[in-house]
Amino acid sequence: MAYELTEMKKAGIGLIGLGIFFTFLGVVLFFDRGLLALGNIFWLAGVAILLGWRSMLSLSTNPANYKGTASFLLGLFFIFVRLPIVGILFEIYGCFVLFGRFWSSIKVFLYHIPLLGWIIQFISRKSSSINSVIWFPKAQ
Repeated sequence: MAYELTEMKKAGIGLIGLGIFFTFLGVVLFFDRGLLALGNIFWLAGVAILLGWRSMLSLSTNPANYKGTASFLLGLFFIFVRLPIVGILFEIYGCFVLFGRFWSSIKVFLYHIPLLGWIIQFISRKSSSINSVIWFPKAQ
């Protein structure tokens, strides 16, 4: 097996799932500050356990990722000072900047999840067939 799931990594994935669930619940319940903060704590702990503490530290202190780290931490700060909408926007931007290099790996991982993988593959095939039907003239 190319990627072995140890018990620690399973716990990290579980914490990430709880973090995403509580964040989603916080957004659905009109940006509830407590649920958003709880989701952030679970998500950060899960990512740190999944990647390892040293890898997480090196990822967030890499000079190329300063913008994403600062944005995520600023979003966390805004959530704690009762500006949850602004905080969520900063955190989403920070996640895209921090984990932008991992999207292809995440996509391959999501393809292997039974129901979700089928839906993603169906959507990606639909969009690729639509793009192949539409004719875009080449710029000269």
